[in-house]
Order: sequence, then C-alpha cells, then structure tokens
Amino acid sequence: MILVTRINGAVFALNPDLVERVDCTPDTVVTLVDGTKYVIAESVPEFIDSVRHYRASLIAQASRMEAEPPANAQSSDEDDQDAKVLPLHRKER
Repeated sequence: MILVTRINGAVFALNPDLVERVDCTPDTVVTLVDGTKYVIAESVPEFIDSVRHYRASLIAQASRMEAEPPANAQSSDEDDQDAKVLPLHRKER
C-alpha cells in the first residue's frame, strides 16, 4: 500500500495494483479498475514515484526472503551425499 493525501489533507492508503490510470485535470485524479476515483494532493510524477518505490521495495523484500534459509532447514551429511553436481556446459565434440 502507498500513502496518498486527499485535497482536504486526509491521508489514506491505496493499493497501487488496483490503479487503472492517473490524470492531471489540473488536480491529480486516480482511477481504480472498478471505476472509483480519488482526487489527491500529490502530482502525477510524485504518485508514479511512490508506486515505483512500493514495487521496488516488494522485489527487494522478496529477494531478501529467498536469500534467507528457512528457519526449520537443517543440513545433514545424508542430504550432502545425495546432492549431485551437474555440469553447466556441455562438452564440445
């Protein structure tokens, strides 16, 4: 979710995955896929930057989660013996 500000100053959270389009009329109007419209104080470039930052943070968090070993993972000698190493490249003939 990203935080946006209504024209009256009230802040609310918006799911950017539901945004269909953002118009500048001259106020910034966010239209959701279901047709709901919100007039916000942020400019179109500010809104786009917020969405970019949100999506980048999701990707970064997913990368960190993939890099961490699962909490219940335990390495054993038996698992190591069953592991097979496959060549990355085929031998040329």
